[in-house]
Amino acid sequence: MTPPYRTLPHMFEESVARFASNIMMWEKRGESYEGTTYSEIRRSVHECAAGLMDMGIRKGDRLALISEGRNDWVISELGILYAGAINVPLSVKIEELSDLRFRLAHSGCRALIVSGLQAGKIRQVKRDLPELETIVVLDGDVQRDQDEIPFAEVLEMGKKFLKFHRDEFETRWTSVHENDPANICYTSGTTADPKGIILTHRNYTANVEQASATLPIPERYMSLLLLPWDHAFAHTAGVYTLMKNGASMASVKQGKTPLETLKNVPGNIRETRPTFLMSVPALAKNFRKNIENGIREKGPAIEKLFRKALDLAYAYNGIGWDRGKNASLTMKLQYKFFDFLIFRKIRANFGGRLEFFIGGGALLDIELQRFFYAIGIPMYQGYGLTEAAPIISDNVPARHKLGSSGSIIPNLEVKICDEEGKELPIGRHGEIVVRGENVMAGYWKNERATREALRDGWLFTGDLGYLDGDNFLYVLGRAKSLLIAHDGEKYSPEGIEEAIVGNSRSIDQMMLFNEQSPFTIALVVPNKEVLLQHLKEKNLSTASDEGQEAALKFIEKDIAQFKPGGIFAGEFPERWLPSAVAVLGEGFTEQNHFLNSTLKMVRGKITEFYRDRIDFIFTPQGKDICNAQNRVIIKRLG
Repeated sequence: MTPPYRTLPHMFEESVARFASNIMMWEKRGESYEGTTYSEIRRSVHECAAGLMDMGIRKGDRLALISEGRNDWVISELGILYAGAINVPLSVKIEELSDLRFRLAHSGCRALIVSGLQAGKIRQVKRDLPELETIVVLDGDVQRDQDEIPFAEVLEMGKKFLKFHRDEFETRWTSVHENDPANICYTSGTTADPKGIILTHRNYTANVEQASATLPIPERYMSLLLLPWDHAFAHTAGVYTLMKNGASMASVKQGKTPLETLKNVPGNIRETRPTFLMSVPALAKNFRKNIENGIREKGPAIEKLFRKALDLAYAYNGIGWDRGKNASLTMKLQYKFFDFLIFRKIRANFGGRLEFFIGGGALLDIELQRFFYAIGIPMYQGYGLTEAAPIISDNVPARHKLGSSGSIIPNLEVKICDEEGKELPIGRHGEIVVRGENVMAGYWKNERATREALRDGWLFTGDLGYLDGDNFLYVLGRAKSLLIAHDGEKYSPEGIEEAIVGNSRSIDQMMLFNEQSPFTIALVVPNKEVLLQHLKEKNLSTASDEGQEAALKFIEKDIAQFKPGGIFAGEFPERWLPSAVAVLGEGFTEQNHFLNSTLKMVRGKITEFYRDRIDFIFTPQGKDICNAQNRVIIKRLG
């Protein structure tokens, strides 16, 4: 083919030609993981695509896919794409039926492929979706409605179709153009109706090429894909980048509930022994807390030794690019000793082969980055957004700086612009603006939003950041989430929130607030278990005034680490650190809509819900952390 069709089916066919006998996917259905080769996956993909064609799926039709990560997720998506159709990958975390209905109706899906666990949601909304003609259920062991087709039946239809209409199948998939839409990916819709991001075949293949150029993936690599597979990060950096390079991917064993699936993760990591894992800040913090809890359970002596080892490793590693350059022979020997004695055993819990994490999401506290670097599993932070398919910058083993979001990927232009769209010099803060083949085609049925985001081929991300002299990108947060002081000065809160929560035992979640106010306040979700244990050690309870005060002062002390005299003093401007705190009795979750599907805070909803608490905190009585409202919340923890 000249020029080559740079589509996802073409990329997959090239990989199968090169790596036919390599294991592409690992899945645990019974007691152990079983591998499926590239050639075996291709056979199923062809059958799936042919079965969809036999059902009447036409080029350009939209099909939704809502399922947990598994072999059939990839087979279904590729099957849809080979049939010339467009996949609409939907999050299994969507619980609001109105949200699900909107996405299916707005995209105009003719058909839908769904797992057994998610089928119940579809049955509740399908009566309101006249364009939805066909529902395919992946699991054959679940009760189906009469109008639903088992996936196995689609594959059988495909086998027969290929036997008699192979030429028609070949014509269809080779007719797909690189500029044809591959996916319509919906945003979380935290402030308005979700927007459908149109990503073309070339958007994906370009971003895979960009990612592979900065981080070579040997075919021996394997990753257990922990993030939802519809997530842009897992989709490109996981599924397609591994596929391009002949490497393999594994899925977490599915439980009967999401909690049961989550409990399978530690064991699955040990079983699959991945060479790298993808992570987001929430997952990174959970890993760290589990490691530290395990150390703490071994007693004060071991914990003290662990802290000493961390301090030494922090000094040895520097900020990444200068690792070990200024270390004396004694320091190098001590580091090797601590690595053998402590860090090696921690790594064993991750399977023993784990070389690094790839961190997605714009912000990961530098302290968390130092922590994972110290234990010998660096977390290389990157930055991207779905509209860029999604990778924009990344840190990689060969070139990295802790605290940054990495270097700009090849064949992508990035500039920092002021509020009028004018380019700013190196080091100046402004909006991150990008242009390249990985940038989306636009928003589905939303010309206004497309015009706002895409201007002269440039994508205006809505994220704030700056570039340093070495072309490393530093991301500061969303423009829409800025703190605004009474004098009009603006600051992004996200780095502060990540840092305080990541270095606090008593705080699980935090949202900073300042809308032209005299000082910044924090809405804090406390760690109930830690606070109760703290009081128990002091022979206090939440029922007493003394106990309530001790718990609140414990929270205050964790925040004070970043203020003058604290161990992290100077990391952030003091005026943006919280001067007052409202302690909350309920966490920010997807269920109460305070977190979106990517686990980012929905600040507007949180602010609206807690408006009375916020107003009180700005009063003289409320500014005291031991105020009456906070005492009531602490009392109820017991």
